[in-house]
Amino acid sequence: MDLTNEEFLQYVNEEDIKFIRLAFCDVYGNTKNVSVMPNMIDEIQNKGMSIDPQFLPGLKDTDSGYSFLHPDINTTKLLPWRPEHGKVIRMICGLSDKDGNSSPLDTRKVLQDAIDKAASKGVTFRFGSRMEFYLTKLDEDGNPTDKPFDNAGYMDIAPLDKGENVRREICLTLERMGINPIGSYHGGGPGQNEIDFTSADPLTAADNVETFRMVVKTIAARNGLYADFSPKPLAGKPGNGFHVNVRASKEGSDNCALLKNSIAGILEHTYDSTVFYNPSDASYKRLGKDDAPLSISWMKEGAGKIIKIPATSGNPYLQMCSPDSEANPYLVNALLIHSCLDGIERNLDPEDYTKKKSFPENRREAGNIAKESEFIRSVLNESIIEAYCR
Repeated sequence: MDLTNEEFLQYVNEEDIKFIRLAFCDVYGNTKNVSVMPNMIDEIQNKGMSIDPQFLPGLKDTDSGYSFLHPDINTTKLLPWRPEHGKVIRMICGLSDKDGNSSPLDTRKVLQDAIDKAASKGVTFRFGSRMEFYLTKLDEDGNPTDKPFDNAGYMDIAPLDKGENVRREICLTLERMGINPIGSYHGGGPGQNEIDFTSADPLTAADNVETFRMVVKTIAARNGLYADFSPKPLAGKPGNGFHVNVRASKEGSDNCALLKNSIAGILEHTYDSTVFYNPSDASYKRLGKDDAPLSISWMKEGAGKIIKIPATSGNPYLQMCSPDSEANPYLVNALLIHSCLDGIERNLDPEDYTKKKSFPENRREAGNIAKESEFIRSVLNESIIEAYCR
């Protein structure tokens, strides 16, 4: 929604908006929010909305006192599942300290900085997302269980696939919120589902991931189910991946050459970036299993590839397959941009990365690698590194 402040206030009045959710994500990509009344929004747009970060992961260890939310009106989305009378909208916010400086733990700002760096070099990116999740049953008290909603397999159909109508409701809800799904189907695990949506600029793409996870969890709950995005919900079954389509372009450049350089840049820096792509202990039970990447290397054919090249008649793009569905999309997209830019600037060749390199064995090892990485320290601030690697 592309609005001026005046147009936004007019929209709030004309559409009978009664509640505004100011949403933001913590450093690990978990969405948080505070709900305010419309009569507060003008003051909030000018001064920000103060929040106490002491109970928020990552933010709680800052010593700057209160943090402030600054809503981006261009992220305004009507929540279709809320009542028609007394409507609810959601706006995504940036974070600052009391002096108005961007919070070092504002990962949305980290991504914007990466986009700005790319723009300064004449490179633009488009990102698409493909996310897997499980639908599981609830117990009699409404708590999640490890019992999958169905026992269907990859791309099965109803009646084996019981999630078909849930996915349909998710897709229709996303459409009403301006996010366009392009495909949905049953995943390889029992109760596992995948929904893909159209590409966008990297910031919008990350915002869409946050919105997508919120929508999926909400629609699942409305159907008496739990949506599980964790890396390995069921032992011995496929894990949940967050596959990111990346397309780079630059005026006057060969897009195929940019693609090769981008692939090489990602291969160059994935080992150091793993803790941000795969941030939980369970992440390392997913990697190397089923269709999840087996190693960090360039393979044109075969299962378990870290990067795939989907067939297309247009501008070629790559698909990065190692991140988890719970990863912070702002950090994932930022690190991919920086990796691609390095590959482009240094004219790296993916054929130099055919030797297999194992992923770190666990989160602790991945964190230690990131802490010692010159690349990570050149693109992420100390607060974010410490939050993931301590």
